This record gives sequence, structure tokens and C-alpha cells, in this order.
Amino acid sequence: MVDFEHPERQFRPFSSESEISEEILLTIDELEAMRLSFLENLSQTEAAARMEIHQSTFQRALKKALEKVTDALVHGKAIRIEGGDYRMPRGDGTGPARQGPAGGGRGRGQGKGRGGRFGGPEGNCICPACGYETPHTPGVSCSQVKCEKCGSPMVRK
Repeated sequence: MVDFEHPERQFRPFSSESEISEEILLTIDELEAMRLSFLENLSQTEAAARMEIHQSTFQRALKKALEKVTDALVHGKAIRIEGGDYRMPRGDGTGPARQGPAGGGRGRGQGKGRGGRFGGPEGNCICPACGYETPHTPGVSCSQVKCEKCGSPMVRK
């Protein structure tokens, strides 16, 4: 469960485009873990409950997000925010709970899944770097799957 929409989808170091060698993919659920932990000051148990996931899953998402952001900051990499395995609380499965009436407003940016679940149990994971696709494994976030061709984290198609 992700209860906010981030208006920016990319952060880049202050340098020319040609100087940025790599891009880090931070998924929306990883960003939500960071937001709940560091901006809302929730404990991991409270944040996991808010996201409707197990505390150990929250801890892994938070650790992975911090590793990615640290890598980007230390090595001057861009950060792109997209994808992940999440749903949003508004009545139609889109947008934060406190933002407008159910069924109206902005969506998640990558389409709506069945029953408000991002991507649904079926579907594919796709590599944002090389385009390789593989069937989604239910219960496993695409961001936790590495591309068989180039090793980049996958995102939900």
C-alpha cells in the first residue's frame, strides 16, 4: 500500500547529461518505505502495518532503497522512480486516500491492475535497461528480480 503520489519521477546530479554514466531505479514501494520511516518517523512495525506488508519485507525494502540512494549520491548516478509491487488506497485503486473523491484524480502512471493491485498476479516483469521480459512470479516484487541479460532490476510492465 502506497499512500502518496510523488510528482517527480527522476533526479539527476547537477552536471551535463553526458557526464552521468548510470541511472538507479528506485521503485515506488521502496520510496514509500523511506518516506514512512524518515519523514513520518514511524517504527518499522508501524510502517509495515501502514503498507500492509510484513515487517521483514518492509525492512528489506528500506535497506534496498537506502543502498540505491547511497550508491546514486556517492557515485553521481541519476535516480529514476517508477514501478514496484504496490497498490494505492483510494476506492478505485489509484491515488492517496486523502486526495480527491474515489474514482477521480490522477492514476499511478503505469496503469491500473485488477482490483486495484498494481499489475495483478499475472503479467510480466520488464527490464528498463534492455527491454527483456519475463513472466511475473506472484508474491515476488519485480524489483527484486534481476534481468537475465544485463543484471538490472526489473519493473512491472
